[in-house]
Amino acid sequence: MKPRSIFSRLCALVTALLIMSCASAFAAAGTDWENSVIEVEGTGVAPVNARSAAQARAMARRAAVVDAYRQIAEQVAGVQVDAETTVEDMAVSSDVVKTKVSALVQGARIVDEKAVDGAYTVKVQVPLFGVSKSVAAAVLPQTTVKEPLPAPTAPKEASVPAAVRNTGSSASAAPADGKAIGGYTGLIVDCSGLGLKPAMSPVIKNGLGQPIYGYKNLDYDKVVASGMAGYTTDVSRAARAGSNPLVVRAIRVDGGVNPVLSTADADRVLIENGATGFLDKTNVVFVR
Repeated sequence: MKPRSIFSRLCALVTALLIMSCASAFAAAGTDWENSVIEVEGTGVAPVNARSAAQARAMARRAAVVDAYRQIAEQVAGVQVDAETTVEDMAVSSDVVKTKVSALVQGARIVDEKAVDGAYTVKVQVPLFGVSKSVAAAVLPQTTVKEPLPAPTAPKEASVPAAVRNTGSSASAAPADGKAIGGYTGLIVDCSGLGLKPAMSPVIKNGLGQPIYGYKNLDYDKVVASGMAGYTTDVSRAARAGSNPLVVRAIRVDGGVNPVLSTADADRVLIENGATGFLDKTNVVFVR
């Protein structure tokens, strides 16, 4: 049985405060991976025994803030880091991560607040990525050595990928000698219908299960600042991949978070990246 984490202790404290303050129902919380932010809205109502309108407003606000910070703690705890680990798992196993996450939750920013019909609402935000005061900065370990991206497994076989498509060229247009077409600005991996879940440190694998793109292949500061990949449910919003993206279809998802490409498609991605470096720039978008 896991020891009580910072999150469970915080939630217990918040629950007690809410009862004392007669808080109202909780508003829905959410982690917005498309905009890389966790935003929640807390709601509070003053107790009936408030002695003045000013006191009632102050107590309602306090209840709303407590509610919002409870929700932020829960949302941050549940963020998926990789296929097997959540932020809460890391906080339980590492005192350093626990301290950073605690400071992150306590430093969550109030972005809006208002009184409506006797209740008070407070919106609070925490960024998923950013050089400081973000979930990524709190949990992603700094790599000491950047590992190079792997070489294609079979460049000649990769010349006609199984699922690659692009507005300016097609699979049949791929050169027979396994050389890059060139000019691609980014990568879009279509994972729609495969149940892909967003994560801070996903890995793209080939059909043999070999990683071709992961956290260790990238510059740490760049990953913390903007993440390894963007997420969207609409390919028209995949601006991160640039104006001429290479688009491939995942054949499955490994561990719920790692897209798997056919070996031919994975090799084509590596070949094209060798020409324009879109993986190194993290110009990658996953369509869910």
